[in-house]
Amino acid sequence: MAPTLVSAAVGALLAAALLGFAFDRRAVAVVVAAALVPSLDAAASLVVPGATNALLHAVWAPLLVGGLLYWDTALRASSTLRDRYGLRGVRVAWVALASFAVAGVGSALFAGEGAALLYPLEDARYVVRGRLVFSTQEGVVQTFLSLGGDGSGALPLRRAGGAVADPVASWINPDGRPGVDPGADREFRFVDGGWQAVVVAAAAATLAVRSRRDGGATDGDGVSR
Repeated sequence: MAPTLVSAAVGALLAAALLGFAFDRRAVAVVVAAALVPSLDAAASLVVPGATNALLHAVWAPLLVGGLLYWDTALRASSTLRDRYGLRGVRVAWVALASFAVAGVGSALFAGEGAALLYPLEDARYVVRGRLVFSTQEGVVQTFLSLGGDGSGALPLRRAGGAVADPVASWINPDGRPGVDPGADREFRFVDGGWQAVVVAAAAATLAVRSRRDGGATDGDGVSR
């Protein structure tokens, strides 16, 4: 799975970019927390085989929550979320959902060991690895989507093994299999490469600049204090 700090950094960047008038410390905390929620399936792997990068990385939770948000805020005559928290609450909810999907699930799909997007209907764990280039001889070349697939997976993406057959290791559960091994070597990864360090630094700088510009916090109506 992608380092937790990297997921948090991507969530922070989304918060700074998308919260708009709803930007304040509490809203940023909610959005960053949403980015970290998918990583909690590593704890579930202690009792559920193959749960890491699967249980909370599948597409079902974002689809369900997104459907409920759309129904409540766009289709209903009176929105429960809007009535209780105002437009600010609606904005924070949608950005938190984007953070869950992009920073939480997407970081594993694009920069980690992959995500079992259709779990538990399918055990396959998918990764997105590839390139998009323009060649003067071959034209546009992309290798992200492999139409026709290279295995029995339902999606046109590269497979990285199975959620249960090839469990993903984490600092909570180093071997990815059910059970607790007190003597196992546990590593909490902060960053795994230079580009990830750049993302973390960019997120910290962006939040600092945005907070300074907006006076650090806003009230419930999005008015700077």
